[in-house]
Amino acid sequence: MAKYFDVHPENPQRRTISTVVESIRADALIAYPTDSCFALGCRPGSRDGMSRIRSIRNLDERHHFTLVCQNFAQLGQYVHVDNDVFRAIKAATPGRYTFILPATREVPRKLLHPKKKTVGVRIPDHVVAQALLAELGEPLLSSTLLLPDEDEPMTQGWEIKERLDHVVDAVVDSGDCGTEPTTVVDFSGDTVEIVRAGAGDLALFS
Repeated sequence: MAKYFDVHPENPQRRTISTVVESIRADALIAYPTDSCFALGCRPGSRDGMSRIRSIRNLDERHHFTLVCQNFAQLGQYVHVDNDVFRAIKAATPGRYTFILPATREVPRKLLHPKKKTVGVRIPDHVVAQALLAELGEPLLSSTLLLPDEDEPMTQGWEIKERLDHVVDAVVDSGDCGTEPTTVVDFSGDTVEIVRAGAGDLALFS
């Protein structure tokens, strides 16, 4: 059964955050809130966690996983960012965007897109997600909590606990965080490509 953590949306309880992070370090898979919607998350090096995310969401090997980072300094450890791209991403973070970029050697090979050698990265503007990342000290390997054959992500922590009780280890709930996933912007090619129009304003990249 998944553990359920009720976290204050503006002042996350430090002891609760520490308990959740201890479980992540022990290879747990969690459902947690972000500034766009709930996500599934685990350590970047967790083979079991990544396999379970694929299974829950029915994803193939071409799916871009996302490294959810605490800040720009951390993001820069995992992806190559040139000056023009740096300015564009800096203007949009933290926020409701995921950026696809060429990965550095810091990224485990199993996380890379098999052909492009790219990975998704983002910096959320969400108090609880930021608290988890600060305590963890590394990114969370994440994917939107959108189940197969469903049009929208789940928005209620209790519902996630009820439906995914035997496939995740913990549910972190700080209230409704919406149903619209991030806007995905691919900077890995010769031109900027909007892969998914989502919660982030497209005007920044038009």
